[in-house]
Amino acid sequence: MPKTLIIIPTYNELSNINRLIPDILERHPADVEILVVDDSSPDGTGKYVEELSTKNKKVHILHREKKMGLGTAYCAGFTYALKRDYDYIFEMDADYSHDPKEIKNFLNAIEHCDFVVGSRYKTGVNVVNWPMRRLMLSWFANKYTRVITGMRISDSTGGFKCFRRKVLESIDLDKIKSNGYAFQIEMNYKAIHNGFKFCEVPIIFIDRHAGHSKMSKKIVREAVFLVWKLRLRSIFHLL
Repeated sequence: MPKTLIIIPTYNELSNINRLIPDILERHPADVEILVVDDSSPDGTGKYVEELSTKNKKVHILHREKKMGLGTAYCAGFTYALKRDYDYIFEMDADYSHDPKEIKNFLNAIEHCDFVVGSRYKTGVNVVNWPMRRLMLSWFANKYTRVITGMRISDSTGGFKCFRRKVLESIDLDKIKSNGYAFQIEMNYKAIHNGFKFCEVPIIFIDRHAGHSKMSKKIVREAVFLVWKLRLRSIFHLL
C-alpha cells in the first residue's frame, strides 16, 4: 500500500487542528500520516501536536522558529517527506476549508496522473461563505493565470493537492520563494513544465470554521507578478 503524508501548515490553528487530525486519522487509519509544520504558534498549536505525536506514530511535528509563510512551510514539509519513504504527499489547510472526506477521492485520482488539484471551479463555483469581493478576486486570479501561463488548470491557486513523490523530486525546492496564491501557481507550473500530468477533483471550499484568514494584499500582488515571471523564464529556458 502506498504511504501517504498530509502536510498541514499552522499558525494559531489550535481550535481547528485538535479536531482535524483525529478526523483525518479516523477516516484513514491505515494508509495516511500527518505532518504539521508549525510556525511557533502563540496559541500552543505546536505544543498540542507534539504531545499528540508522542501517543500516535502517524502524527509528526516540524517546529519553525517564527512565522515564515505558507510556501516555505510546504517546502519544508516536502523536504521532510522526500527524506522518508512516502509515495504521495498532500497539501491541506488546517482550518477545515478542505474537507477530510475528499482525501479518498484524491487517492483514487492520483492512480491515473502525477498530481491532483482540488478545484473549486471545475464544476461551476463551489465556494461557501466567502464575500463576493474575495470570490471574484479568486475567480479572476485563476482566469488571469490561465491566460498568461497557458496552464489548463481551472483552479491554479487552490491549496488542496496531492503529488507523487517523483513530481516533487523534479523541482528544486530551494528555489521556491513564493507564498500564498503564488506558491500554488509556481508549483503547478513547474510540475507541468517538467512533463507531469495533472488531474482535477471537484471540491466544495468552505471558508474557515475558526481563526482568521492569512490573506493579504501582498499575497495578491505576488501572484500577479509571478505569472509573468514564470512565463518569461519558461520562454528563455530559465526554469
